[in-house]
Amino acid sequence: MGQVITIGDIQKELSGELVGDAKLTINSVASLDSASKNSIAFYNNIKFLESLKRTKAGIVILSKESLTHRDHDVIIVDNPHLYFAKISKLLHPHKILKKEIHPSVIIHPSAKMGKDLHIGPNTVIDENVIVSDNVIIHGNVIIEKDSIIGEHTIIHANATIKAKTVIGKKCTLSSGCIIGSEGFGYAKENETWIAIPQMGRVILGDNVDIGANSTIDRGALDDTMIASGVKIDNLVQIGHNCIIGENTIIAGCVGIAGSANIGKNCAIGGAAMIFGHLSITDHVTISPGSMITRSIKIPGTYTALMPFQSHNAWLKTAAKIRRLK
Repeated sequence: MGQVITIGDIQKELSGELVGDAKLTINSVASLDSASKNSIAFYNNIKFLESLKRTKAGIVILSKESLTHRDHDVIIVDNPHLYFAKISKLLHPHKILKKEIHPSVIIHPSAKMGKDLHIGPNTVIDENVIVSDNVIIHGNVIIEKDSIIGEHTIIHANATIKAKTVIGKKCTLSSGCIIGSEGFGYAKENETWIAIPQMGRVILGDNVDIGANSTIDRGALDDTMIASGVKIDNLVQIGHNCIIGENTIIAGCVGIAGSANIGKNCAIGGAAMIFGHLSITDHVTISPGSMITRSIKIPGTYTALMPFQSHNAWLKTAAKIRRLK
């Protein structure tokens, strides 16, 4: 449960048109099915109409078009899901951490440390690292040499920031992520693979979120670039020299091979695979599980899926598809 707040106070803070009792108090956000009289829920899809009819929520966020289904104890807004997200933050603010550096933290004498920092136990900050003001670094984080951490960034426990990485302002790096790991580059000599040194960096813009256990490889020569506003889910792999445009969102288990160039405001569904050395223009949506094997030059939604079949059945289906004209 979060803090207790009146509906009137929510409306003052976030606007919206209230139809109901402004003095009603709530202390939690919930789904339509699990809500209680002190919960706030949202409705924005006709498939949840039955849940809306039987919900016990004290108040529901919905659009004007949905008033025919419930016309009292509602907040009317254009985007119920977004409004619900803002209320969730209002009810569950981040815990304010004490500005302190734990005695077990190791900081190289050449590192430049900003003001008002929170650094948890057993963190290591290497030579020539710059940590800006108001940064939060939780325990067991490693920040290697020549890296830069921007203001108000939060790095959660057990993350690793490899050498020469640049992280912008107000980023959030979840536990276990590795930024700037060695890119997958090899040259073959006879029957032996020889590792190619990866000399580039990873550069994150401002307001970038990286999910738990995701990895972003540093560039081979040029830099891997993640632009401002990008949101990356858990268990995502981004290869060396990739460029991800502003405000693109990437769901869990996506793999993006080296030197792919993804545009702005794209949405990549979970478990999609994107081949290397291709370009995807702005405003593209890729369906979950799709395999993108060539560049996409026109905005829109793209799906590359086959129905689940036995391997022999799939071979027959693929042969039939090849014969279609």
